Amino acid sequence: MPNRPSDGTRINEMIRVPEVRVIGADGSQVGVIDTRRAQMMAKEAGLDLVEVSPMAKPPVCRIMDYGKFRFEQAKKTKAAKAKQHVVKVKEIKLHPKTAINDYNYRVKQAREFLEDGMKVRMIMQFRGREMAHTDYGRRRLDQAKIDLADVGEVEMESRVEGNTMSTIFNPKKIIAAKKRETDKENEAAATVLPDAPPASVPQA
Repeated sequence: MPNRPSDGTRINEMIRVPEVRVIGADGSQVGVIDTRRAQMMAKEAGLDLVEVSPMAKPPVCRIMDYGKFRFEQAKKTKAAKAKQHVVKVKEIKLHPKTAINDYNYRVKQAREFLEDGMKVRMIMQFRGREMAHTDYGRRRLDQAKIDLADVGEVEMESRVEGNTMSTIFNPKKIIAAKKRETDKENEAAATVLPDAPPASVPQA
């Protein structure tokens, strides 16, 4: 007996109920018929009998090319995943004792990431007794919200987890839209054919 498809669908001889409601390969309603007869119809057409609604009474089956159907479904799933806009999350780490010039550098990094359409998770790390001064770390993160307000929106307010406090920034909608538009322009530019060589000038 052939192996059952990995998605659990019953096809052909795997369908063992006495009768089924059949939909033809052209989408027509064949009606409720004996399962053996339905299997023979599919076989004679060089196709498969596929159970598409197992919970119906009787179960609904369709005559189709199951291999081709699965291939098309896989293509659609792959295409849908390719179109999904994956947002990367970049982490910026700070400490309560981070010097102002280092803080400014990290804010500059965060700004660049947000302008590139990425999320930023800004993390304040506390060591030992620094946990007694989380208020200072929170003030630093609050200052970062102000410094990044023109390019980032706060997705998650400052939250303490263990010995860290973090805030997550999303790129502002207008920034994200510009990034997508730039990506489209770059993609379009990459598909433009090179200019044709200039026509030769006839000799006098």
